[in-house]
Amino acid sequence: MDLSKLQKDIEEVSWFIEPLSGELRKRIIGQEELIENLLISMLSGGHILLEGVPGLAKTLLCRSLAEALNVEFSRIQFTPDLLPADVLGTMIYNEQSRQFEVHKGPVFAQIVLADE
Repeated sequence: MDLSKLQKDIEEVSWFIEPLSGELRKRIIGQEELIENLLISMLSGGHILLEGVPGLAKTLLCRSLAEALNVEFSRIQFTPDLLPADVLGTMIYNEQSRQFEVHKGPVFAQIVLADE
């Protein structure tokens, strides 16, 4: 395998990483490792578990990533009274049209933060 060709291929498909990382670093100060791990997780098609004490900008990081990528962001606050409809959404009857309308829940966003 030609390593120079592989390096060139990687550079061609990863052109957006530096600008995206720069946008996140404008809002999130001092969390370089967290930003790097978030981008690695996103590129590998996986999920990421963000752990930390309150106030470390976990929500801001996810919201900033969604804004930088121009995708929808939602946050689910897990509480003891959380119902499936709170996550999935529900059907609402519209009296004017006399039909049910789907109101999608937060799980249908491209970036979802499930908070404790």
